Parts: sequence; structure tokens; C-alpha cells
Amino acid sequence: MLSQQTIDIVKSTAPILNEHGETLTKHFYKRMFSHNPEVAPFFNPANQAGGTQQRALAAAICAYAANIDNLEVLGGAVELIAHKHASLMIKPEHYPIVGENLLASIREVLGEGATDDVINAWGEAYGFLADILIGREKQLYDENANKTGGWEGFRDFVVDRKEKESSIITSFYLKPKDGGALPSYMAGQYITVRMPTKDGSTTMRNYSLSDKPGQDYLRISVKREVGAKADTPKGYVSNTLHDAINVGDTLEIGPPCGEFFLNTNDKHERPLVLLAAGVGITPILSIMQTALEAMPDREIILIHGCLNMDVQPFKNTLDALATKHSNLTVHYRYSEATDGEDKADTNCSGGFVDAALIESLMPSRHADYYFCGPKPFMVNIYHELLAWGIPGNQVHFEFFGPREELERKAA
Repeated sequence: MLSQQTIDIVKSTAPILNEHGETLTKHFYKRMFSHNPEVAPFFNPANQAGGTQQRALAAAICAYAANIDNLEVLGGAVELIAHKHASLMIKPEHYPIVGENLLASIREVLGEGATDDVINAWGEAYGFLADILIGREKQLYDENANKTGGWEGFRDFVVDRKEKESSIITSFYLKPKDGGALPSYMAGQYITVRMPTKDGSTTMRNYSLSDKPGQDYLRISVKREVGAKADTPKGYVSNTLHDAINVGDTLEIGPPCGEFFLNTNDKHERPLVLLAAGVGITPILSIMQTALEAMPDREIILIHGCLNMDVQPFKNTLDALATKHSNLTVHYRYSEATDGEDKADTNCSGGFVDAALIESLMPSRHADYYFCGPKPFMVNIYHELLAWGIPGNQVHFEFFGPREELERKAA
């Protein structure tokens, strides 16, 4: 356990870390990539360029400092980080590299404020947290390796099919090259694709599994990332998958991970509301298909927000499922509909996914909510549910970025 002195010192640094957190983490990543370039393949260059990674780490450090005497409140964050680390094959030998660069960055950025007592306290606190994560990650590695069809590390998969789902999204059906079995996984989880880069290194990306468990393949449905913003580079992996990977090609795949999933053992009678925007439909589709089979009497409502039909994936699949299952209601909302797309069917409308639309389909509001999509969508949905007073154990989401950005409502 941490000493009381360490707890007191770390908590005392919380205000200054809140003030300088992002400066610290920017310095940390720059320092680490310079001193230890071997860890660069674990990080997404787009997230680095856009500052997402730096903000996420700053938020995590500040949260740890503020709650170091009540770590139970960080349990969800620890689980998320452990799954992310396990998906990228981060191992115990990587933690000293991060720790050394983090402590050096604290000293270099905070200057006189980083006394020996502060550095020693943060060294102890980092080691304590590292041990927790290493222990949980070992459990995940063991679980993935020991289950039927499971494995640890990366396994070669062959692209069995490649299907265009919309103008910007393509599905890849992956089968083990060794012809072996596939493991079970939870609907909503993701796998990791490791790909060689032009400089001879590798890079990794997580992609949600977009079909229900139990198939003889793993399916990912990848949006082409064009790097529309000035500070966001074109997506290397997504564009390579779209342009250069074809049927018969081999990809390195990590086992399914992720703490966002549907627990089919929770047999709730309340309705299930699934909300997605854009490519956020991928884990939501898997969750919906699984729920239809595991909970055939449960009311399920799915709302998918898109720009228009041109970029919308899986519409035919969703329409067919809605026709087949009387307990499923599907609604599409188009924010930039063309040629009357928002009036094409009774289950279509124009605008953004908002509280009024959700309430029109779920008047009682009392339901379990699962949602995934771009940041503005996520922030709005999260705050609408918060305003409705939906209990935290009925709100489930996959958010890519610092949790504080989700919790902070835009003015």
C-alpha cells in the first residue's frame, strides 16, 4: 500500500497538475519518443497530432492525483486502460520506460516545484498503479490465451471477403490462416490490426467487431479516415486497408478486448436503447444482433445518425432485422439528407440524434442505453441522459478520448 506521506504529497500536486497537465504530457511524449523510439508503434500518430493522446493522459494523471486516497472511483478507468494495453500487447517491461520519462518530465516541466520529495512520491505512486495494471493485464492475456480458439500476441488472419458497406466504410471478413478455431468474445469488443509501415516499423489500430459472436470469421468495418482537419493526418491503416488489402491477403490480428460490451447474463426487463452515429454503428450492430438472439422478448430500439444514405452502412441489414423481429424498432436520422432522404421512410427523419427523438421512441425514458459515435454526438447523448437522471449502471458507451471531454458540456 502507499504510505500516507506519499498520498499527501501526490494529492498536494493535483492543482498544479491541473494547471500544467497538458504541457507536461506533451513534453512527456516528445521526450519518450526521443529517448525510447522503440515504444512509438504503440501510439496512434493521428491522436498525437490532434492532441487527443496528450489530453487523455493529462486527465488520467490529474484524476489519479486527486483520487489517490480513494482509488475505487477509478476502477472503470483502470479496466479501460488494462484492456487497451492488452490489445496493444503492452507488457511489464514497458512500464519502467514510461515511468522514467514521466518522472523526468515532471522534474523538467515543473522545475523548482518538483522537489525530491515530489519525485519520490510520484515514483512510488506510479509503481503502485503500474503493479495494478500489470496484474489485470496478465489476467486478460491469460484469459485470451487459454480460451478455446484463443491466443496471445498477434495471429495471422486471411481476408476472406471484402465488402463495401457505403462510400466510406468497407467490411473485412477475417479467418485464421492456420485454419484453427476462433474464440468467443463479447458483443461490442474490438480487435487490433498490426500493420507494417513504410519505415520498416509497425503501427496498430483497434477496430470494433461489427458482427455477432459465434461466426466462423471476425468482421471489422473500417471507415476511410481522410484527415479532413489540418491537425489530423490521413489515416495510414484505414487507407491501406481500403486501397491495398484485398481478398487473400494476410493481416496480423490481436485477440478481442474491450470493456464496452453487452452482458447477456443481465436479464433486465427494461428496454434496450442503442444509439450510434456514423461508424459508431459497428459495435452497436454487434450488440443489437446479440441482444435479438439472447433476449428475444426484450424491447430494443436502435437509432442511427448519419450525414446521408451515401455514407450510411448496414441499412439493408438493419431493415431486414426490423422486419424479422417485432421487438426491434429502427430509426435513421440524417443530418445532411439529400433528395428527400429524411422522408424516404416512416423510420427516417432529418436533423441530429437528440433527446426529443429518443423520447419519442422511448417515452418512459427508463431503459438501458448503449451509445457510440463521434465526440459531439457522445457529449450530447451523455448529458441528455444525465439530465434525465438515468442511473450510471444503465449508461454504457465507447468514448475515444479523455473522459473529462465527455463530461464537460460545450457552452
